[in-house]
Amino acid sequence: MRPAFLNPLFASAQTLSGIGPRLILLLKKCLALPPGVSEPRVIDVLWHMPTGVIDRRSQPQLAAAVPGTIVTLELRVLKHKPSPRGNTKAPYKVTCEDDTGRIDLVFFHAEHKFIERQLPEGEIRFVSGRIERYGEKLQMTHPDYIVSPEARDDMPLLEPVYPLTAGLSGKIALKAARQAVGRVPELPEWQEPTWLEQRYWPKFNEAVARVHRPEDAHDVSMGALPWQRLAYDELLAGQLAFALVRRNLKTERGRRLTGDGKIRAKIADALPFSLTGSQKTALTEIADDLAAPHRMLRLLQGDVGSGKTVVALMTMAVAVEGGAQAALMAPTEVLARQHIETIAPLADAAGLRIALLTGREKGKARDAVISRLATGEIDILIGTHALFQSDVQFKDLAVAVIDEQHRFGVHQRMALQSKGSNGDTNVLVMTATPIPRTLLMTHYGDLDVSKLTEKPAGRKPVVTKAVPLELLERLIDRVRVQLTEGAQVYWVCPLIETSEVTDLAAAEERFAYLRQIFGDTVGLLHGGLSGKEKDETMAAFAAGHLKILVATTVIEVGVNVPNANIMVIEHAERFGLAQLHQLRGRVGRGTRESFCMLLYKAPLGETAEARLKMMEETEDGFRIAEKDLELRGGGEILGARQSGAPGFRIAEVPGRDALLEAARDDAELILQKDPNLVSERGQALRTLLYLFECDEAVRLFRAA
Repeated sequence: MRPAFLNPLFASAQTLSGIGPRLILLLKKCLALPPGVSEPRVIDVLWHMPTGVIDRRSQPQLAAAVPGTIVTLELRVLKHKPSPRGNTKAPYKVTCEDDTGRIDLVFFHAEHKFIERQLPEGEIRFVSGRIERYGEKLQMTHPDYIVSPEARDDMPLLEPVYPLTAGLSGKIALKAARQAVGRVPELPEWQEPTWLEQRYWPKFNEAVARVHRPEDAHDVSMGALPWQRLAYDELLAGQLAFALVRRNLKTERGRRLTGDGKIRAKIADALPFSLTGSQKTALTEIADDLAAPHRMLRLLQGDVGSGKTVVALMTMAVAVEGGAQAALMAPTEVLARQHIETIAPLADAAGLRIALLTGREKGKARDAVISRLATGEIDILIGTHALFQSDVQFKDLAVAVIDEQHRFGVHQRMALQSKGSNGDTNVLVMTATPIPRTLLMTHYGDLDVSKLTEKPAGRKPVVTKAVPLELLERLIDRVRVQLTEGAQVYWVCPLIETSEVTDLAAAEERFAYLRQIFGDTVGLLHGGLSGKEKDETMAAFAAGHLKILVATTVIEVGVNVPNANIMVIEHAERFGLAQLHQLRGRVGRGTRESFCMLLYKAPLGETAEARLKMMEETEDGFRIAEKDLELRGGGEILGARQSGAPGFRIAEVPGRDALLEAARDDAELILQKDPNLVSERGQALRTLLYLFECDEAVRLFRAA
């Protein structure tokens, strides 16, 4: 149960004055609501941070006012000059004065009665807006604020500017934010006093107030002390939550697996190359995890072609050596089938019984797999999300490997984990997108991490070149020469919009064009084809019957045709760095010299140019991932927007990485000293976790 004193913050935003059913819909569009929250609450308004500030502190007399600037004036209302009857284009003017001059307040399409109420003749009003010179006269068109002397404090001299949506005004957003600040109760301090003093950070309540009610224009800045304090609070909550979840996983009883190593030795003997140093290190780390009394939850990250599949197979072999079963779950059918093709010869050599289960297996074929699985006749099951359907029962699942983790939600991972007889399945998650350290800490903080940093012997470097679309004919001539020498080509067309129709049109158009030139050696692969058609096309390409495969990004992950040595990516400027890198990884797998041609439409934007330059410079996926983080931000790299991985509401700030490091260290120290958060600071930190909705962690300490 959340502490009662936080309830006002988690009430509906409709409890704020002036927010009715229409405005709540606009707020819903405007605010970044966390996953699972359907209606804006007061806390969501509080975390809707301003992007700038309007400074209304300049209060000159009219004679000293500088045209073109925003000023706040104390004026006496002299005379109303309504627009002539029937002339709707003429403005309504109100002449006002101070001791040094006169000014016209100008209104277009105005309601006369409203202006008369706002500016009664003979009264004093404070007026704020942009002052301009029109001929010899000073004027202000549609002032931002008009207030009486009694309501002077209602006009913000430093007015935060918020992200808005059509129909939602800045005044409404400001009013809602100020009310949200007023709902924040006096909270216990969860930060160490010495840490706060060293950083000159304000207390939480003051920090929130200064962002939404700035005392200085700099307060509304990500680098300012109030914002930095709040960013650190959010990061600490996240790191503490991860540490609690991780500790809980470590203390949950796991399945000890050691195995005698015989199956692994047979797999190693069947490999056409020896294991790399980082593969051996990862396998040692995994074997130690499996032999421990707690459940394994490890992330294996490796660049394209670094040999993750072999590590996955060796990991699953430990389970089979121990008399149990293993599963490998991939995000797409193409990738699941690719895995089984890679694994099958090694499994045969080691005497492992493997099977495939995807959405395509139906009827008797599916029933047979499920039956053999339940009786233990299948050692390793490879498949898609079909693996965690309710009728799929393992006899004894001890290890689950999940490929391309970021495409699965946490709930799907847990559904597969629970397939073990005691819910104690060991889990290895893999990603072919190398992940910068910052993102590892913020998105995968509950996992131990192993890295594959080398490529197996024999992987060829890929020559990468950015080429403008105007040189398409020259590129086709070059492809023609390569084809006579036995080359094969991937030709990738982009997703022009988030619509399959346009995606297919781009690929089909290029397919038709290349077919005219190269005849029936050109094939087409896209998401709109049936599974059977995809398989037939891929088989024809793998067998060399097709020389050019025109495809959408369906080939991004897992397709393996060693003879293919040319990758053409059309409109490369539309792809992210990680995706370009993944696509390039489809070539360079055989003995031929390999090429990746990045076709782009000029002129290039700054970001697109930086991406293509990076691709030309390096094949190091970890360097590319760091650059991608710099250019795009973390959520997009990991697909976090889709998977519900944590995004930041406040902590996208300068110096975040240093704050994150400190938050991680702090979280570890806290749990060493006070594992159940029962001390005075521990109780305050519970409030912090509730405040930032770290629900999983909250559930764990409540159970402690």
